[in-house]
Amino acid sequence: MAEPIIRVENLGKCYRIHHETRERYTALRDVITNKAKAFWRGANREPRTANADEDFWALKDVSFEVKQGEVVGIIGRNGAGKSTLLKILSRITEPTKGRITLNGRVASLLEVGTGFHPELTGRENIFLNGAILGMTKAEIRSKFDEIVAFAEVEKFLDTPVKRYSSGMYVRLAFAVAAHLEPEVLIIDEVLAVGDTAFQNKCLGKMQSVSKSGRTVLFVSHNISSLQTLCDRGVVLNAGQVAFDGSIGDAIREYSKSVNKADASYCSSGKHETPSVLKMEILSLLPGGVHVSGSRFTLRVIIASPVPVKNGCVSIQIVNQSGAPVLHLRPYDHGVFFGDAAGCSTLECMIEDCWLNVGSYSLTTYVSDPPGGQLYERLSGICPFSVTVEHSPAMFGWRPEACCYVAPEKWVSLKVES
Repeated sequence: MAEPIIRVENLGKCYRIHHETRERYTALRDVITNKAKAFWRGANREPRTANADEDFWALKDVSFEVKQGEVVGIIGRNGAGKSTLLKILSRITEPTKGRITLNGRVASLLEVGTGFHPELTGRENIFLNGAILGMTKAEIRSKFDEIVAFAEVEKFLDTPVKRYSSGMYVRLAFAVAAHLEPEVLIIDEVLAVGDTAFQNKCLGKMQSVSKSGRTVLFVSHNISSLQTLCDRGVVLNAGQVAFDGSIGDAIREYSKSVNKADASYCSSGKHETPSVLKMEILSLLPGGVHVSGSRFTLRVIIASPVPVKNGCVSIQIVNQSGAPVLHLRPYDHGVFFGDAAGCSTLECMIEDCWLNVGSYSLTTYVSDPPGGQLYERLSGICPFSVTVEHSPAMFGWRPEACCYVAPEKWVSLKVES
């Protein structure tokens, strides 16, 4: 049996959190008050409150193995320990306990600009980054043209990278990491910085890397990317392995924890200008991760301080490129609100919502009847992802293939000669 290329055994990482009891900045009145309190404590022998330290385990007893050529998605909510795990695997951070065995050269892309010197040019940083990854100058030269072509930075190759945009940073860093043929490629969320075309280009490159027998560890909140790229998923929750199995089962396990609460928007009550009508609450069910083809429910609560004849709300579902995909307009169905002061509740149900895989959010408009005064516009609220129950085909379910998948029925007709 082949030796695993990565073995993680009882891994733990603990951070010491220091709680300071006194304020960092104090006014003169605070100094006088504290002096008086100190005198009173001395007279009455009251013990002084000590500063408190707390141990926080970012990872605790994490164990798993990865075979050569596997593409593994590391999934979890913010704060689950994903980035800490990758930093330990990349030898950036020392573990508090446990053991890691790596049988091969590791290239990692964890943060924008990692391993780059801002004063050096793109050309110089390619050689610097390659040397950090353990490549010889001859190896770097042999891949140099491919790296530059993939990163699309030919015009800026001799410009110091401190003048690069974050997208250019990521393009060059990914190109170096992917083309210098490491045995293990570790990618964190940084690909979210690039544009959609470059993200798809990176996914294609990672697929070719895995097919050549190299191993990929991939962290992302983009469910469609995980399904397209990965065969296996490891779900982290509160620093521990909650699930380890097929990518489809891993996403379902992750969805359970995300969908315990609806994705919702609640008004803070603070508005730049007084509003006759305003959105109080918008709830989306399911929140977090939605399975394409299942029921989709929206519940809206609109506040109307004074009666408004035929108040309207419309809701757009917007994809990750910012383009509206669906426009839900209750007034098209004769549903209005605001005839009386108070809160009106509207609900919309789509029995079979066949959104394509990807990331989405909502944009809302609250107004008078269509063409009337706009009272409030909210954008980027209630973010959610769409996945499918089965592993999607490479192109059939990619977000750029289409926006909406209509339910359809095909029949085979008799061919007459």
